[in-house]
Amino acid sequence: MSTGVLIVDDSHFMRNLLRQILEQDYRIVGEASNGAEAVKMYKEHDPDVVMMDIVMPKCNGIKATAAIKKIDPDARVIMCTSVGQREKMKLAVKAGADGYVTKPFEEPSVRKALSDVVAA
Repeated sequence: MSTGVLIVDDSHFMRNLLRQILEQDYRIVGEASNGAEAVKMYKEHDPDVVMMDIVMPKCNGIKATAAIKKIDPDARVIMCTSVGQREKMKLAVKAGADGYVTKPFEEPSVRKALSDVVAA
């Protein structure tokens, strides 16, 4: 069975881009457009990995990561961050993020971040 990935980003364009990069090698279990949806979908789909944007409306990726880790301490979350968001990345790691990729996404870096977290 392939690794299930939940994609979380408030940008439809970014969700599509991640889907295109990942769908050949991973099973996309769902897409969420904010952190609150991500937590709900995590409970429903139990993905192997979550690709989580940091800056989103309603509930940001840091709060959503903390909530998911509370539900499942073994959850694996990769944060998607824009260049220059070092402080937010520190908060994300504190919340339990297992890795990160920076936007704009480069296919090799997205694949490497996923394989590193899946292999861990």
